[in-house]
Parts: sequence; structure tokens; C-alpha cells
Amino acid sequence: MIDHGHDLASVRDATDRLLTAAAKLDNAGVTQPSRLPGWSRGHVLAHLARNADALVNVLEGRPMYSSAEARDADIERDAPRPLDVQLTDLRESTARFLRTGAAPADWSRTVELRNGVTDSASRVPFRRWIEVELHHVDLGIGYELEDMPAQFTEREIDFLARRFSGNPNVAAARLTDGTHAWRTGRETTEPEISVTGPAPELLGWLAGRRDGSGLTVRGGSLPTLPPL
Repeated sequence: MIDHGHDLASVRDATDRLLTAAAKLDNAGVTQPSRLPGWSRGHVLAHLARNADALVNVLEGRPMYSSAEARDADIERDAPRPLDVQLTDLRESTARFLRTGAAPADWSRTVELRNGVTDSASRVPFRRWIEVELHHVDLGIGYELEDMPAQFTEREIDFLARRFSGNPNVAAARLTDGTHAWRTGRETTEPEISVTGPAPELLGWLAGRRDGSGLTVRGGSLPTLPPL
């Protein structure tokens, strides 16, 4: 059962970690490339702020973004801002999201995200937690997949494995970190491939942050995953 209250608290804690780490940058550091192709660290921070506001829209029944073009334009507009402006914006937008999440609501209702994707409202806080954790890594300022809370890593592996489940273009695979196991890919009676490795490596591969070289693959080659 999803505990949205727990996930909201986790969003707060993860954001605090990110803000504390990013505060050690300077204005020049914000303009440096992030680990995401074509994006500076300023782009990542701007995206995180605008995503918080977009998820407020989702929880309040409005379109997540007015359009894909507007989403991209807002990020480009906000990316060049000085560090203090970036951090203040992220802090304040996160506070708006947390206030919205704290309001009485029917958390069992279905909400709509981007590109027609729907989900339970109760999962929106976890989706925000994902954004904060992964993009903290993307900033390239010392926070790595291995630093993420173990509970988050396990849940995100499960979330992404389910996302690719049933995809006919992804080979059926059994994933394991030696303690937990997941299945993903096309529907088959038995998985075609076994993928084994530390949980952060599995997450990195599933989330498109690592190439899978830290994983052991048996029964074939590492499946190619579609972009998130």
C-alpha cells in the first residue's frame, strides 16, 4: 500500500539534501554541464522547480503543462539564473507542492500526467521523490546512485521494471540484486535473460543513468530499454 504521507516527507528530506549540496556551488558552477546531454546544472535546477509546480497542477486537476513547448521554454528561460535565485525558486516551489500534498484529498483518485499517462494520486509524491533523487545525481556534484536511500532504490527498481513489463521490444528478463528479484520485458512463461548486480547498478541501467557494464548478464545480451 502506498503511503503518500511518508513519500511527501521523503520529498522534503531529499530536497533538503539537494539544496544543501547545491548551495556549495557558485554562479559559474550553475552554468557548467550536468550529466544530462545538452543541459547545464541550471537546466536541471530549473526543471526541478517547474516540475514541482507542474505536479501541483496535477493534484489540483489541471493539465500538468500547458504544452510540451511551454514546458521546454520555461526551463530554457530559467536555466541561466544565478544560484541564489535557482535555490530560492526550488525551495519555494517544493513548499507549494508539499502544502498541496498536505491538503485533505481523495488520494485514491486517478490523475493525469504528461502525454496521457494516468496514475493514482497517491503515487504522485513518489514520482516527485524520483525527480529529486535522480536529478540530484544528474547535477554531478558528488551525490551518486549509491548514496540514495535503500528503500527508495528498491521501490524505483520495482517502478521501472513494471514500466517496461509487457513491452514486446524489451527481452523478458529476471533482475536481482541477490536479495530482491523483479521481472520486466515482454510477456513470457519464463524470462529469457538473467540480470544480476548491485541495486544501484540495476537502477542506473533501468533509469538510463548507467550503461549496465556493472551488471552480470546470462542467457543473452543486456536488453535495450526505451527512453524514459
